[in-house]
Amino acid sequence: MELKKINELPEESVKYAQQHLANERTYLAWLRTAISITGVGFLTTSLHFTIKISTNDSINTLAIFLGIYACVIGLITGILATIQYSKKRKEIQNGKFLPATNSIILVSTLFSLLIFMIVMYLSILLFK
Repeated sequence: MELKKINELPEESVKYAQQHLANERTYLAWLRTAISITGVGFLTTSLHFTIKISTNDSINTLAIFLGIYACVIGLITGILATIQYSKKRKEIQNGKFLPATNSIILVSTLFSLLIFMIVMYLSILLFK
């Protein structure tokens, strides 16, 4: 594909270039967050079984559940990031802005629940 100079591009695509670039940076930040959340799950589960912290079946099940739950939150975050990116792209082209309140509240709630479960898991290990 041949690269065009900015002044040869249609006015519509250049007009909102800064907003589109900001939208892409936000999308990539959300993807990094999704990867980090997934990493927390893998770390928790693999440390639990590598160090052999407990032989209690219920604690082992909780560690596995934490890993799976973190992966699910990471997946949901990635999907929501992609949906929001696409919505914002269209909104920028149409010259309007609608905040992504519901997605942020959902991811924040799921992540808060994950942190709470990790704290409970560590509490169970420390006070058993």
